[in-house]
Amino acid sequence: MREIHLSEVNLSEANLSGADLSKANLSKANLSGADLSKANLSGADLSEANLSGADLSKANLSKANLSEADLSSANLSSVHLEGANLRGANLGNALVTKEQLAQALLLQGAIMPDGSMHP
Repeated sequence: MREIHLSEVNLSEANLSGADLSKANLSKANLSGADLSKANLSGADLSEANLSGADLSKANLSKANLSEADLSSANLSSVHLEGANLRGANLGNALVTKEQLAQALLLQGAIMPDGSMHP
């Protein structure tokens, strides 16, 4: 099994559209403004990552760890969130539906798109 370790890397504004980063360690990475559309991030560790303003449209984030991640103003349209951990994540102003968020495994303490905090 391959392992990609990119924790704390700066990939701000990078074009990673369609990239296969499944199970990659991207914890604390700076991916702000990055193009991750159609990327496979299933099972990836994105805990404490900065994804603010990133384009994640049509990406696969199933079973990804997004705990404490900054997803503010990110485009999450048509993203797969089945089993994702969004505990404590910042989803303020993110483009995401309630139906998508209902698929996530954990949302405790997350800042929701409308600015409210999930119980």
